[in-house]
Amino acid sequence: MKFDVIQGDIATQEADALVNAAGTSLRMGSGVAGALRRRAGSELNEEAIAKGPVDLGEVAVTDAYDLEADHVIHAAAMPHYGDGKATETSIREATRNSLERADELECRSLVIPALGCGVAGFSLERGAEIIGETIGEYEPSTLEEVRFIAYSDDEYETVRAAVDDLE
Repeated sequence: MKFDVIQGDIATQEADALVNAAGTSLRMGSGVAGALRRRAGSELNEEAIAKGPVDLGEVAVTDAYDLEADHVIHAAAMPHYGDGKATETSIREATRNSLERADELECRSLVIPALGCGVAGFSLERGAEIIGETIGEYEPSTLEEVRFIAYSDDEYETVRAAVDDLE
């Protein structure tokens, strides 16, 4: 499976599936979720909410609506209760479950952001390492390409350095 770190806006990416950095309620607020919601239309948020809540680390799948993808995989790396903070375990499980669900959907390509590293307060450097490790350990059945996307220049440099350290 090909694995790359790229820079850009996840809402403009073309892939079989895009991963949303979700909370357990699946309500799409700011950050990655907000970008996807604005581009896809309000139906994306409505369908996501109807499929929630989910347990921490779990995923739900919706249509991608006006995005250049077939599916959005909503990965709940942060709780919408308690302190709202992501953990190593929640990031690892949300990443693994996203990869597994993409395979179940027979996706060939997937774009994943830094789950749990925005409003959920987890260290971007450590979060990127966890996501990179989980992708590296995964044995795909249909997935051929995974792109780990970073939005800003600084985020891209941090993710790239964290993932490069794994090799």
